[in-house]
Formats: sequence, structure tokens, C-alpha cells
Amino acid sequence: MLTHEELKKKMLSNPEVKSEYDSLQEEFTLFDELLKARMTAGLTQSEVAELMGTKTPAIARLENGGGNKQHSPSITTLRKYAKAVGCHLEIKLVHN
Repeated sequence: MLTHEELKKKMLSNPEVKSEYDSLQEEFTLFDELLKARMTAGLTQSEVAELMGTKTPAIARLENGGGNKQHSPSITTLRKYAKAVGCHLEIKLVHN
């Protein structure tokens, strides 16, 4: 049985899989930032949901990429999340 890293390496050797994986990097980075901020704040998903005036499943979907529908969060939602975890939202465009 392959480890996670071995399977990832094997799958990414396929150019089509690698291209799709690379195209999702920005989203993965966003979700990592959300989780890091919540963990740093020492809050649970339920606590963030309460602070945002929503329900825990909405926070879980936000942190996991929106579920099956691949819904992108609005800037308003990201601002609320940032405020709930003691942060501010900062968006940058970076030249290639």
C-alpha cells in the first residue's frame, strides 16, 4: 500500500493530473490560510460560526472549498470570517 506522499508523487507524474493540481494552488492556499487563522485564534468551527451569525456546516464548507458545487466565497464572507478569527482581509494581485 502506498503512503499519501508516494501516491501524490505517482499521480503528479501524470501531466494532466499535475496541470489540474497546479491550477488549484490558489484555492488550496486560501483554505490553508483560513484554517491557520482559526487555529491561531484558538477557535472551533462552531465558535467561528456563532461569531459570524451562521451555522457550523457553513464554516466547514468554507474551509473545505465549498463542497461539491465548488462555490467561491464572497469577499463579504471572507471579511466576516477574518473578523471572527481576529484578522483583517487583505487581497493582492501579483504580477507574474
